[in-house]
Amino acid sequence: MIKRLFTSESVTEGHPDKVCDKISDSILDALLEGDPMSRSACETCSSTGFVLVMGEITSNAKVDYEAIVRKTVKEIGYDSEDKGLDCDKCEVIVRLDKQSADIAMGVDSSLENKTKGSDKYDLIGAGDQGMMFGYACKETPTLMPMPIYLAHKLTARLTEVRKEGILDYLRPDGKAQVSVEYDDDKVARIEAIVLSTQHNPDVDMDKLKKDVKKYVIDEVIPSDLVDENTKIYINPTGRFVIGGPHGDSGLTGRKIIVDTYGGYCPHGGGAFSGKDATKVDRSACYMARYVCKNIVASGIADRCQLDVAYAIGVAKPVSINVNTFGTSKYTNEQIASIIDKVFDMRPLAIIEQLELRKPQFAKTSNYGHFGREDQGFKWEMCDKADEIRKLAQKL
Repeated sequence: MIKRLFTSESVTEGHPDKVCDKISDSILDALLEGDPMSRSACETCSSTGFVLVMGEITSNAKVDYEAIVRKTVKEIGYDSEDKGLDCDKCEVIVRLDKQSADIAMGVDSSLENKTKGSDKYDLIGAGDQGMMFGYACKETPTLMPMPIYLAHKLTARLTEVRKEGILDYLRPDGKAQVSVEYDDDKVARIEAIVLSTQHNPDVDMDKLKKDVKKYVIDEVIPSDLVDENTKIYINPTGRFVIGGPHGDSGLTGRKIIVDTYGGYCPHGGGAFSGKDATKVDRSACYMARYVCKNIVASGIADRCQLDVAYAIGVAKPVSINVNTFGTSKYTNEQIASIIDKVFDMRPLAIIEQLELRKPQFAKTSNYGHFGREDQGFKWEMCDKADEIRKLAQKL
């Protein structure tokens, strides 16, 4: 058997970058609530006692940006100066402009619409060029890779025990990392778990480590994947009092691997948070996940990776490539032909299929954009699996 290790990490909503992601997506939701046709490329940066909102927004919605910033910071848990960010007292600066007219004209009317005007899905073009990836596999119930699946469950549980008062001495910042051992591409065991959490200055470190092991790790990690050789590190540096934007500056879009598949498949480089769905570096990644998940859910492949590329102002992708890594009896070309029959990868078709003009994005900003089956995201549905299976049977 061929053994290998793979590691993925996740961070809590109190991580400085994730604070910024949630602010940007909360602003996007408010814009979509007031005007579903809003265009947004909103970014946030933060530091000690300071939040800056910047970017390009074109919308008819009336939004109190400062109020959204303060509400979001409070919901995360930064409500006092001793935590490094006080939702009521922090400085909030807003620097927003309208979307560039040069970009807007390509989105407002695609190249196809200008030259032939064939159907409604040719009306708008991609908001940027770029390549986007989707992935799914049978390792977990949500069809996500095991390392990122477990890392997200750890950070979500870490936040849960803090907010529910189970471990009331915890603070919002934290991160987790899980190393999984594979035998012949099958999950065999967990090699290592690393978990670090911000805490009050007066907590006893031995108590913290025992509590985190009991209430977080033991509640999340399957016992059959842990053995006597599994290494567990809890706050390995010791003290972690200074955290969040006080411990390190934060910026929207700096956790793109955490947001996707934990490094398990390639990444095109585009961030998600704060961007409306005309930006294909968000919407096409969601669609690629939707495609891959339905391929795997149909049973015609155990793993599926899709990469799709766009040209700015053009509706139809310039390239689409599928890879099932030898886990299907069908060729990649045959599966690509099925995808072409079932899914429309043009931006407007993606927006309508996945309901991407609906306010829902603040929920995506933490614990992964994918594998969140409890949130009602359309890109996590497996409603095309039967159609895919029937088409495959005809090949």
